[in-house]
Amino acid sequence: MPWQDRLTRDAAGHFVLDPALTRGVPVRLFLTEHLLETTEENLLPQILNACAFPGVRCVVVTPDVHYGYGVPVGCAIATDGTLAMGPVGFDIGCGMMAARSSVPVGAATSERRLAFNREVMRRVEMGAGGQSRSLKHLTRAEFEAIVRGGADHYVARYGAAFDRSNAERHRIPVDDDWDIPWGGRGKPERGVSQVGSLGGGNHFMELQADQDGKLWVMVHTGSRGFGHGLTTNFFQLAKQENPALPSLDLGYFTPDSRHWRSYRNAVAAGGNFAIVNRLVIFEQVARAFFDAFGEALELVYEISHNLAQLEPHPEFGDVWVHRKGATRAFPAGHPLLAGTRWERAGHPVLIPGSNQDRSFVLRPAAGAAQSLFSVNHGAGRRMSRSAALRELDRREIEDQYRSAGILVNTDGRVPIDEAGPAYKPAREVVDAVVGAGLATVEFELRPLASLKGTDERGRRRH
Repeated sequence: MPWQDRLTRDAAGHFVLDPALTRGVPVRLFLTEHLLETTEENLLPQILNACAFPGVRCVVVTPDVHYGYGVPVGCAIATDGTLAMGPVGFDIGCGMMAARSSVPVGAATSERRLAFNREVMRRVEMGAGGQSRSLKHLTRAEFEAIVRGGADHYVARYGAAFDRSNAERHRIPVDDDWDIPWGGRGKPERGVSQVGSLGGGNHFMELQADQDGKLWVMVHTGSRGFGHGLTTNFFQLAKQENPALPSLDLGYFTPDSRHWRSYRNAVAAGGNFAIVNRLVIFEQVARAFFDAFGEALELVYEISHNLAQLEPHPEFGDVWVHRKGATRAFPAGHPLLAGTRWERAGHPVLIPGSNQDRSFVLRPAAGAAQSLFSVNHGAGRRMSRSAALRELDRREIEDQYRSAGILVNTDGRVPIDEAGPAYKPAREVVDAVVGAGLATVEFELRPLASLKGTDERGRRRH
């Protein structure tokens, strides 16, 4: 029997998984019928993994869901205190930044798109091992000040070229007596030289046009080698503490664990790195944009995925909400928006599609309470990287990009494992969120130029 046959439609409009499979944990799936039918068959064990951590109160599956590490990418998990590594992920604090301008799309000629991409690539290094070009030679002490102080420290130390009120937060608190666990198998010290670099994989910078014909820029990146190294080390500690864990990717710490507080601080420090990383990149991209188009970029919003945060919920009380490839979506009146500029409207939610598809800016609706105040973080993969490398034809893909007028980097070579067909249609995914009453669409953005770290495996195979 397909696992989708164990679902029922709730009166609120989402699907609910049979509680006999989930140990009584409510599992809510916010997918359309079509997205559900095309979801991977091997997803059910990962959903059940999400239910199995101690103290889980609810699991939410977002419409961009796909197979992940231990638990699905595209899920939110609420616990009464347990902190789990898989439901945060290796790229702690990974997230989005969006900025807009008054420049009309007609100004984005092929020559200016190329000039923009060239200038961005001069300022921001891309790829998995990329190093910072704007904050070179950070000392260990200054790096620690950044990951403890977040944007508050960065602005005080270096100044700022952005409106700080247009960000989800400036800093996630880190305990003064917490020592960063340097070294170990993960080597988080790799991040010291990476503040202001993009990374590889699905991280990107993209020039876009909105429905009103104005130019935007989106950036997607996270905590680089620092977050990855921290997570690697804590997975090892979890396994040492609980040798009976069925697999390494299901590591967790309950509040009585001697590692619980340290991991909580690691998530905060990784989140602070990611916040500063996006803002540093924004400053460099804004300078490149001015050089290419002669006008300024205005920061619209900056927001994280891949965190575990203590939040109040009207149904479950105070819970630790883990968002793995999911985005926080607080509507108007949410208590954590009190005193912010978003208190009466809800904050923006930034949803990228593939670099061949549309991206969206959403506004959370009151119905987001049913999804743990969470929505998708993108379109979601429909092909694995290996399948994309194996099945997609480079010449055909690059012809499609050229026909659509989308410039990738400066040479037009598309990283095949990140090509558009590897992702679900963004509109269908967003429609699932809107149809469930979780959010509404404010802006729809189409790609004009994309910047990504290239995949050399794809270059050899195609």
